[in-house]
Amino acid sequence: MHFVWDCSSFEIMSLYRNATWFLNGIQQYTRKGYEVASKEFDPRDLDVSVVGRSFMITGANSGIGKATAVAIAKKGGTVHMVCRNKDKAEEAKEDIVTKSGNTEVYIHTVDMSQSRKVWEFAEAFKKQYPSLNGLINNAGCMVHRRELNAEGLEKNFATNTMGVYILTQTLIPLLQKSRDPRVITVSSGGMLVQKLEVDDLQSAKGYFDAVMVYAQNKRQQVVLTEQWAKANPVIHFSVMHPGWVDTPAVSTSMPQFHRMMEDRLRTVEQGADTVVWLALSRVASRTRSGQFFQDRKPVPTHLPLAWTHSSAEEIQSFMTQLENLSKDVQLQADADPAGPCRPQFV
Repeated sequence: MHFVWDCSSFEIMSLYRNATWFLNGIQQYTRKGYEVASKEFDPRDLDVSVVGRSFMITGANSGIGKATAVAIAKKGGTVHMVCRNKDKAEEAKEDIVTKSGNTEVYIHTVDMSQSRKVWEFAEAFKKQYPSLNGLINNAGCMVHRRELNAEGLEKNFATNTMGVYILTQTLIPLLQKSRDPRVITVSSGGMLVQKLEVDDLQSAKGYFDAVMVYAQNKRQQVVLTEQWAKANPVIHFSVMHPGWVDTPAVSTSMPQFHRMMEDRLRTVEQGADTVVWLALSRVASRTRSGQFFQDRKPVPTHLPLAWTHSSAEEIQSFMTQLENLSKDVQLQADADPAGPCRPQFV
């Protein structure tokens, strides 16, 4: 680690934030942290049946998404897997059906980084299906170079923020007319070291640090959840931190961290526990909408003494920018002479 003695107050606070976050993570985000927290869990919370209810899970072919799909399928729920790779999705579906004994599992091939295709998929889905009881925004990415998608959006932002925004916003009417509707977004504790940057949503300024870009996207997801909860009281919104989990995505995107923490990382089932609890339990539905959860409990969205809070004006600017970017995507689709693409439903 490189230290500079002649630090500004900003740099000192940055060091404080990161050190506090990491020490907090060692205690709470690891497998041991889960084992301690789970002693207070009530197993009766998940003594439920969700037969006849449907749940959409993005990134459902591996990691936390797949573990969530297995758990929901075991409870009788209909699972809609939204996955980028059809072959990997088919393989995961077979495993989910085998483990759960539930054949009501469907694949939708969608790349969440392709904004137009996300919108076209969501529009087609709400026309084809009469209800959706739960939407679980789990898919995410950490691209280490600044790359743009077909709509000119930075790929991490396109996947982690715009994909979540477009999918959720488009499906809100379907969720609103469904029984006990819920939206859960899988965020990260890394967002605690980031303040919402409304003047650079797509990380175009300065050095491109993929880890910090990812953390910024995760802060954006928390703000989105809070705003959706205020605007849509019929739907229960929540966002959560799964802890530090041993997933293929972590080993690929953060290999050094994975090697250093491998023995302490949570299993995918432990990482998925709070997602499943938020999606299925009656207790979760009685909590205040819009909160950030960790191990089945609402937790603060800012570290002590942190300067990561945003003003009402900054939040409004953020929401307006997302709305305008989403409209641009739809206008591009409408202007395409080839017309909208038909998503693959399997």
